[in-house]
Amino acid sequence: MKVAKSLSALALAGGILAGGIAFASPAAAVSSCSDSFAHQFNIIFPGQKPATTYYIENCADVTSGKVTASSSVTWNIVDDQVIDNSKRFTSFKITTRVESRDDSGATDKIVASKTCDWTSLFNADYSGPGEVTPASVCTVPSVTYDKNLYWSSDSTVVYDIEGDGKGAITKQLVGSPLMHG
Repeated sequence: MKVAKSLSALALAGGILAGGIAFASPAAAVSSCSDSFAHQFNIIFPGQKPATTYYIENCADVTSGKVTASSSVTWNIVDDQVIDNSKRFTSFKITTRVESRDDSGATDKIVASKTCDWTSLFNADYSGPGEVTPASVCTVPSVTYDKNLYWSSDSTVVYDIEGDGKGAITKQLVGSPLMHG
């Protein structure tokens, strides 16, 4: 029994060190999340609106043989001297994806996705809640987990700043670490 536990621990440690997460049973609850600070970006608004930093974390979760992807956002104004608290975005949408691949070096295949519109959320609360709320999470419906594939979550943000005249801006965010096993 000690040998089996040691081998499982070694496999998990090896998977984490290799840039992914490996686990023994698809029934086990496992999460793999990106670092929200790795996905931060500042937006400078026209006029007297303060610059704002947005933080997005991508997670892939496996529970009871199902894999789900989610993206969570928090945001904070950079300078608390708010003069203009009017509309910030014409649109702000995130598309979150559950992705799989045949091996760790292969190309991702989109298995499921969901697009969430956060425009009214950001326009209603320009300074941010400082924490993740249910309204600031975009969750993709679960799909069946195949232990032979490598799984992750990923997202793309497309936003259009009100009044800047530049049109839509697209940001591809780095996905969660791979999960396998």
